[in-house]
Amino acid sequence: QVQLVESGGGLVQAGGSLGLSCAASGSIFSIDAMGWYRQAPGKQREYVARITSGGGTNYVESVKGRFTISRTNAKNTVYLQMNSLKPEDTAVYYCNDFIRGPGLREYWGQGTQVTVSS
Repeated sequence: QVQLVESGGGLVQAGGSLGLSCAASGSIFSIDAMGWYRQAPGKQREYVARITSGGGTNYVESVKGRFTISRTNAKNTVYLQMNSLKPEDTAVYYCNDFIRGPGLREYWGQGTQVTVSS
């Protein structure tokens, strides 16, 4: 069984910074892509960022230049550093991993609230 545990959400003023982390544990052989999604109240869950096993990154246009995704393979952990936060970044943030061991499966974290006040 695999579990993803997120941490680091909270309340911050506009222009501030927050860092999120998501640690995977359990029967893990390796982790392919690791990513982050978010869901604001009354809206659908949307893609935020992704990092491949080779370190390649991709971001939704609205966070480019403000958010940075990274990973530590030895700790099976993915991070999201969020700078210059805006009220429209307010959402529940979910990590999303594609994990091998055995087979390849997609897993989601439990979600962590990020609130940006204006």
